[in-house]
Amino acid sequence: MRLPQSINQPLSVRTVHFLTIGLAILMFGLLSVSAGAATQQLTSTPPALRFGATVTGQTESLLTTVTNTGQTSVTVSAITVSSPEFTASQLSLPLVLVAGQSVDLSVIFTPTAIGWTGGTIKISSNASNPTLTLQLGGTGVSSEALTASPSAASFGQVAIGTTATVPVVVKNDRSWSVTLSSITAVGSGFSLSAPTLPLTLAVGQSVTLNVAFTPKSAGAVGGSLFVSGPGLTIPLTGTGTATGQLVVGPTPLNFGNVAVGTTETEPMTISAVGASVTVSSASSSSSQFALSGASFPLTIAAGQSQSFNVAFTPQTSGALSGSLTFGSNASDSQALESLTGTGTVTVYSVSLFWNSSADVVGYNVYRSTATNGTYAKINPTLEANTAYTDSTVVAGQTYYYAATSVNSTGQESTRSTPPVQAMVP
Repeated sequence: MRLPQSINQPLSVRTVHFLTIGLAILMFGLLSVSAGAATQQLTSTPPALRFGATVTGQTESLLTTVTNTGQTSVTVSAITVSSPEFTASQLSLPLVLVAGQSVDLSVIFTPTAIGWTGGTIKISSNASNPTLTLQLGGTGVSSEALTASPSAASFGQVAIGTTATVPVVVKNDRSWSVTLSSITAVGSGFSLSAPTLPLTLAVGQSVTLNVAFTPKSAGAVGGSLFVSGPGLTIPLTGTGTATGQLVVGPTPLNFGNVAVGTTETEPMTISAVGASVTVSSASSSSSQFALSGASFPLTIAAGQSQSFNVAFTPQTSGALSGSLTFGSNASDSQALESLTGTGTVTVYSVSLFWNSSADVVGYNVYRSTATNGTYAKINPTLEANTAYTDSTVVAGQTYYYAATSVNSTGQESTRSTPPVQAMVP
């Protein structure tokens, strides 16, 4: 039934319609408790499509998702549209939906005259509710009061539990002011950060609406923004994707013994399990461990892996540990790779020996870092033997040694010449 062109009239008619349904449910509840407790097996989300103002001869498309919420399969046998100004996408019938399965149904509104048009889509099946009715409504206009950019917002693929945001700019293209009385987001997972309403847009003025999509389940979802006042509808679509898991290995990653100041590398792999994963960052808890060959953000497809090298450059000796933390959109958003290694220092020593002297009780050993430099005694007590091992040397240094003898009266001879040179590698 076509009503006169008026925004208020269709709203009032729909209000009466919903009130009537509410009254009917109440009356059934008084007559039979079991009748009111029945649950629909076949549902649609959203349950009604409001197209708003559409220029005659042009089209606007909205999406609804039909779901079998029951425990048994449902066979859809027919889809009937009550008005020629609405058309539904062609599905191959009969269509079997197993328990929990959904199918997307695209509905197009093509007004042929100015004014409001209502209609229904009836979906016939063998479900517990054999007829699922989807309410439709839209208004044909000669020109749009507002334009939206983009005219339809698509969020693409968004991981379940995460949120994607799309800004939509609404502009007044009329030659007079237009008032936005309310803005409603319709559809599962869609929400809106709206300005303070009512809002009047002057000629040429615009306002930005931030629309968010937080999918609650996997699959395509349709919805819309309805701007009351000018009657603008902005279609919304998005696809919820299952959240993947990021797996790292091998764990822990053990480098074994590595000389202090040198670098050892080991390979590691990160894999996406269940769904694709986007890795946004990687950080090391210790400067002695570093990830090389990685550039972020990095998307890994489900079932695929990416390999990197991890470098270990110990600065001190002893057992060392650290970790690499990978930030991602995976269910384990902070995947951890444990790292272990041991820094080692090569111990060097210089062994010295000399000829014995008569009438001596011991010897002293002197060391310098230059031939003509200052020599310091390095043996803590008088050495009775004609050999001595210096274990206090360090790598990369050159040393010079000389020995003296001490007799029974405590007299010490001059240092032996020339000094002996020792180069520690």
